Amino acid sequence: MLLAMLGMAVGTGNIWRFPRIAATNGGGSFLVAWVVFLLLWSVPLLILEFAMGKGTRRGAVGAFVKTLGPKFGWMGAWVAFCATAIMFYYSVVMGWTLRFFWATVTREIPTEVPGAFWESFAGSPSALLTHTLAVGMAIFVVAFGVKGIETAARILIPSLLVLVVVLAIKALTLPGASNGLAFLFTPDLAELANWEIWVQALTQNAWDTGAGWGLVLTYAIYMRAREDTALNAFVIGFGNNSMSLLAGIMVLCTVFSVMPDAASEIVGAGNEGLTFIWVPQLFAGIPAGQFFMGLFFLALAFAAWTSLVAMVELASRLLMDLGVARGKAIAIVGIAGLTFGTPSALNMDIFYNQDWVWGLGLMLSGFFFAVAVLRYGVTEWRETFINHMHSDVRIGPWWDWAIRLVVVQAVVLMGWWLWGAQGDDWRATWTLFSPYNVGSVLIQFGIVLVALLALNKRMVKAVLAHEVTRPDARARDHVGPDEDFHAP
Repeated sequence: MLLAMLGMAVGTGNIWRFPRIAATNGGGSFLVAWVVFLLLWSVPLLILEFAMGKGTRRGAVGAFVKTLGPKFGWMGAWVAFCATAIMFYYSVVMGWTLRFFWATVTREIPTEVPGAFWESFAGSPSALLTHTLAVGMAIFVVAFGVKGIETAARILIPSLLVLVVVLAIKALTLPGASNGLAFLFTPDLAELANWEIWVQALTQNAWDTGAGWGLVLTYAIYMRAREDTALNAFVIGFGNNSMSLLAGIMVLCTVFSVMPDAASEIVGAGNEGLTFIWVPQLFAGIPAGQFFMGLFFLALAFAAWTSLVAMVELASRLLMDLGVARGKAIAIVGIAGLTFGTPSALNMDIFYNQDWVWGLGLMLSGFFFAVAVLRYGVTEWRETFINHMHSDVRIGPWWDWAIRLVVVQAVVLMGWWLWGAQGDDWRATWTLFSPYNVGSVLIQFGIVLVALLALNKRMVKAVLAHEVTRPDARARDHVGPDEDFHAP
């Protein structure tokens, strides 16, 4: 289960976004702020989700109902919807990784003109085909239940770790790699006065650890009664960020070795530009480059697959809590994922829009988690759900203040991103599907929140009507009477 949760946390954001964000925000200075927010955002929220999922044995809606009462089921529904909306386009990303892995095997890449293959593929019917394949692969794993997820994790996560370590070691052996290491790990303390570095570091933690997504909560439903919540949260947080560091070493050492004069252009090319335009050109410049490029895209595909499985499980768990049989729930999620991901597969502007809107929605999810615990009573919640009799690591009052700070961080993050997206004329940003604007966020947020508030009573009624103590017999075998936590 710990491997499955690590697979949920480690995704494409670790491998393609972290190196770019670190490189464009001060390198070593960024790492200082990034570690600070690992402890102030990611770990506190991971502890919260572990404890809430294990303590309530419910999906997102049921967990919020158990914690706050029936009036607040819509908050859990928001968390679930946001992660599901990300699932719709994340399967497109996984499809890209599959296509580029195959293109490496068949030597379709690298092309003579950088980016030629990407330009011919992105937004094409071929991208729809790989999106369909990605959805099918995730559904295949989830269809086997907890055993299927655990089996996939046992294979994919060690394989992913080996691939990333091999690629990092290869990058370190390249001439000039020391320049990349120096750039990544040498902080300029004066740059820590730049508030933008801190905001970017907080954003990276929010987007690549899975904290506040509801995914950890969903997996924690299946945890054994005697597993420690706090210890697992620290392992996931630090394990995830260790993978990001390895990815940073792998990418930046290769960049500074092969194309040092174009380093700033490459790392500033955006997530897709760095990965699907420049990575093939970089690997073309190293010995056995085709082989190592294949390992890179295979690792990227594994990372995407394990994260997508978690998203499918979360959406399926929500339907199961509403009374839908597991098999039918998985089928519905698969059809929905295929259908609602199609626009992102065929139109890059819609893809960018959905990534922008629901990436920002994760900040609101983290806000809701923190508010739920504060409203319950943060100290009482900590002593009831975290510091139970089986806890190996007891969490002190620092966590209470960290959760209060999460509320502040979420508000600051959402405000900062929305302020930056307004442009010179804020009225011109009120369009529904433009890639980066204020109006698209507020309109889509408003539609979803109004719908969830309107459906709250019906959702909660359905969840309570189909309430069960544990989701499966295998989990029930490990439950002690002291583990049946309920909100007063």
